[in-house]
Amino acid sequence: MMVQVQPKDNRGFFMLPLKPEDVGYYTYGTPAGGAGQYADPRLLSLLLSIEHRWQGIDDRQIGIGNISLADGTKFPPHSSHRSGRDVDIRLFRKDGKHAPISRFDEQYDQAATASLIAMFFESGIVQVVYFNDPMIPRVKPAKHHDDHFHVTINAAKQSK
Repeated sequence: MMVQVQPKDNRGFFMLPLKPEDVGYYTYGTPAGGAGQYADPRLLSLLLSIEHRWQGIDDRQIGIGNISLADGTKFPPHSSHRSGRDVDIRLFRKDGKHAPISRFDEQYDQAATASLIAMFFESGIVQVVYFNDPMIPRVKPAKHHDDHFHVTINAAKQSK
């Protein structure tokens, strides 16, 4: 029996596992099949750590979207998402569906979304979170960020 290994690009970045069993996240995004979900190992570790913590407080899964294409190639329409340090996260819905939602929709769960964003900041490696809900602390507004939030982690410190 052959053990399956997650796809890895020439930077040493792995694709986020797409449909693992019994985890606290689901994947969405473009292109299909996870081709846009190659993550810096630090971001991948952060995502897996946060989804594990989230499972302890809420039954809903975190929606993880675009990260990076293999090898950091250009990822239209994004100006970022090339370093493996950026990830888009879907907002929580009160009905728990795995479907897009805007912060203006009555099904938007602001409290749960705020809690999740706080977990990202608690990690100590988040550089910025872009999201247009002015009621959530520490987020910065950005065009086209009403239906998801965008997390960027700090660059890895170079060893001397």
